[in-house]
Amino acid sequence: MENREIESMENQEENEEAGPPPGWQPIPPPLPVPSPSEMAQMVCGSCRRLLAYPRGARHVKCSCCQTVNFVLEAHQVGQVKCASCAVLLMYPYGAPSVRCSSCRFVTEIGDHNRRAPWSVQQGQPTPPSNTVR
Repeated sequence: MENREIESMENQEENEEAGPPPGWQPIPPPLPVPSPSEMAQMVCGSCRRLLAYPRGARHVKCSCCQTVNFVLEAHQVGQVKCASCAVLLMYPYGAPSVRCSSCRFVTEIGDHNRRAPWSVQQGQPTPPSNTVR
């Protein structure tokens, strides 16, 4: 019996030195959690949930409804009140109109709410248009 015990112990030692079982993968370390100053927030355009995302992201996928939301920075967004229910709406500059997410009314963006061209904002003259006459 002693021979069997010795063989059994040798087999156990060999198995321990052989490494992890086939298909085993180490667990990767967790990603570092960004500090609050590196995070931004937005409301999902579909389900209206508040989403947190790392600053600089261009798209944010809602974990609730799976909608991919396009991120606009503060300088790229205009605000107007809905002409029907007075809810404050946000829209990308240059949009001719915006649909209210509450009452579905379409509010036209008037000239007073339009953004000046980027060149004008930077103090540069507007480039001539290339219209064919």
